[in-house]
Formats: sequence, C-alpha cells, structure tokens
Amino acid sequence: MEVKVAKNSGFCFGVKRAVDSVYEQIEKGGSIYTYGPIIHNEQVVKELEDKGVKIIVSRDELEGISEGTVIIRSHGVSREIYDMINARGLKIVDATCPFVKKIHEIVKQESTQGRHIAVIGSREHPEVKGIVSYIEGDFTVIENEDEANDFTMPDNRELCVVSQTTFNRNKFQELVEIFKEKGYHVIVANTICNATEERQTEAKRIASCVDAMIVIGGAGSSNTQKLYEICKRECDNTQYIQTLDDLVLNSIESIKCVGITAGASTPKKIIQEVQNYVRANF
Repeated sequence: MEVKVAKNSGFCFGVKRAVDSVYEQIEKGGSIYTYGPIIHNEQVVKELEDKGVKIIVSRDELEGISEGTVIIRSHGVSREIYDMINARGLKIVDATCPFVKKIHEIVKQESTQGRHIAVIGSREHPEVKGIVSYIEGDFTVIENEDEANDFTMPDNRELCVVSQTTFNRNKFQELVEIFKEKGYHVIVANTICNATEERQTEAKRIASCVDAMIVIGGAGSSNTQKLYEICKRECDNTQYIQTLDDLVLNSIESIKCVGITAGASTPKKIIQEVQNYVRANF
C-alpha cells in the first residue's frame, strides 16, 4: 500500500514556540501555570501536567494564585486576563503566536481610527475571544455565509475585516466578497497564517488522489477540523483521529493509497506512529 504523508503537518512555528516555552520554565523550576491549555492537543497537555504544569481556565482560579509563572497559551488571552496577571505581580511568559499578536495590533489600531471591525472565525474559540478584547469600539464576529449575508453595517463607517489565523482561506475570501457586494467600504487584513494556507492546500491535493485519508489532531483543534472538512470534500473515506488508537480503516481490499495529514498542534511522534502502523499492517 502506498502512503502519502503531508510535509506540512505537525507543530507549526507558533505551537512549537509555545510548547518550548513551557519546557524552558519547567527546567527553571517553581510553580508553573498556563492560562488555558497551551495548545489544543490533549496528549501534549497531559504530558505537561505530569511534569507539574497546572492549567487555569478562569478569573477565579487566577485570583487564587499568589506566586509563580503564568504562561499565556498560543491562542492568546483577552486583554483583561493579561492585565490581571500583571496586577497580581505574577511572572508572565507570553507564548501567544506572533501571528495572533499581529491581529491584536491591527484591530486596536483600526478600531481606534473609528472603523467597525468584522472578525471572521468561531466566536467561542479562545483566539477570537482574545482578538475582540483589543477592539476599541464595536465589532461583529462572523462565522459563516448566512451571518455574512445577514450582516448590516450600523452606519456609514469603513469596515475592517480580519480573520482567525486558522480559518479556511477560500471561505474567508467568499465572505469578504459578500461584504463588498453590499457596497461597504471594506479594508481587508488577510490574517490567515501562511502555514495554515500551505497545510490546507497540501491536504486538499493529497486527499484528491488517495483512497483513504487520515487527519490527525486534537478534538478541540480548529485548524484540524478545517483540514478534516477540506479532505472530506475531496475523499469521502476520511477519518479524523486523535491517536493511533482511534484508527479504523474499512474496506481494506479497495484501498491502494492512504494519505495522512495532521493539525498544527499534533506532535510528530503521533504522526509517525500512525504512518508506521499503516505501512506495516496494510
């Protein structure tokens, strides 16, 4: 059986930087916390917890900490949380992805100049929650085409459109066109990171020419979910798994070629385990 493994799979720059930041603090010792899971991968988070890293997920938990180091997750946090950590005199290690930090700067600047901000992405995702906290004024979060069609500018101001870094680029462009067709003066800041675009493009190409596709990533990983959706459209026999234990390949006799890709928070060792298993057993 032929196996095609995406070159652009596994930890992206921002994720690797964040995980490395945690291990650097572990070596220094002391009480270490991350605000929210450092990345969206359950196996990595569990390994860090086993090394003594504690996860805090609320303001109440943060208020209960009097000393130690708080590491900001790769998705970023709201400005209010950042200010709370500073006010409590805790040490901050900011592992927010630089591409996400750039969006914070863009929305703050554009909103300060009076523009309405449209953030395209999932409103419940921590990255989006962090982004909107830096907006000085009103904003709208748009998740899909229906919401874009229903959107009405509250006045005649300019509209600045940004995106969650892991959003599907083609869908982003489609939503921007809807705003333009409404006649709004649209300023577009394309904030989808290059690694996301390359990963999605390669996954689509591989999925279009295989008999089965395996997408590996955490259950809460937005970018992995996007990869699954893209691959599923190209290859109906697409599976979304977190680890090798989840893998079930059906209709083996008709499968001659398998493709493998993985989200930005998936460790290389998990990808390698899946790859080795498929090569050895099918």
